Amino acid sequence: MTVTLYHNPACGTSRNVLAMIREAGIEPVVIEYIKNPPTRADLDVLASRLCVPVRELLRQRGTPYAELGLDDPALTDGQILDAIAAHPVLLNRPVVMTDTTARPCRPKEVLFEILPEAAPPA
Repeated sequence: MTVTLYHNPACGTSRNVLAMIREAGIEPVVIEYIKNPPTRADLDVLASRLCVPVRELLRQRGTPYAELGLDDPALTDGQILDAIAAHPVLLNRPVVMTDTTARPCRPKEVLFEILPEAAPPA
């Protein structure tokens, strides 16, 4: 199984999720999406695996979210993905993607829903 992490090393939650994945014995493909923005095609793959609405990929704080009118509930998934492609800072990090599913991991414990093997022993 391939695990991909859309990562921002400046984000504590993103660093924690990366550490949790590695502690589970998995070496993920790490995409620093600010330095290497995903293409629209990459975002389409990500969206196709999401187990939550595409809107959950949007980060509001510290981004041009309001200025771009992204608070409009009538926006389509395609319009949201176009905005993220144009402004990668809008991606709500960290996002973990496997071969079958994807989800923003905020809070970090959401990771356990995608990768149960990353959960601490009971």
